[in-house]
Amino acid sequence: MKTALNVILILAAGVFAGLVIRQMQSAPGPATGPGPGDIVYGNENAIADNASLKPEDIENGTPTKPPEDEEWLSRFELIERSGEKLSSEDLKGAPYVVSFFFSTCPSICVQQNQKIQELQDKFKDQGVKFVAISVDPETDTPEVLQEYSARFGADKDQWLFLTGDLNYIRRIGAEIFRQPVSKQFHTERFVLVDPDGKVEGFYNWPEKKQFAALQERIAEMLAG
Repeated sequence: MKTALNVILILAAGVFAGLVIRQMQSAPGPATGPGPGDIVYGNENAIADNASLKPEDIENGTPTKPPEDEEWLSRFELIERSGEKLSSEDLKGAPYVVSFFFSTCPSICVQQNQKIQELQDKFKDQGVKFVAISVDPETDTPEVLQEYSARFGADKDQWLFLTGDLNYIRRIGAEIFRQPVSKQFHTERFVLVDPDGKVEGFYNWPEKKQFAALQERIAEMLAG
């Protein structure tokens, strides 16, 4: 009897163990990161953006704040490559695309401006403007910007190149266009502004779908 009872207990224990193992295998495990096909929300360029910071620029990497006696910026005025002042009010009435760059950048800025060149060719004489703001204004004087813009066949009326004081440009980036910018540092995003001067959205130009979406949205704005 004892032998038969022991056999029954052993068999029952085996069945129970099998059930436990199957439950463990079918239960969801701990999160190990997104799998193939999963949708991930967030800025995949953040690490690359931060990696481009140089040690000597860290001092300019702190969040910008308005002086105690001033409000957050809602307008801006900078110097165009022509030497003339240009303000945000001058840009109202048509959509425009804002980008940040610097002329001595050997790679990313060149690719970025080639993308703007594509947009300029596509929307030629349709009213949309492109506003490139230097994040190295000490180097990028109006004279330098004139030579630099010629490399991309930039139309003087459609594609504007702006320079000014670095701290002021940092404030323009952060307070108006929600972009972290510093000396020789910027994101890979285009900012689309509607004809009323309101920021419509941010588009990562290296992403083909976002670059296509930007063009579609510009066309919609131009169509009224």
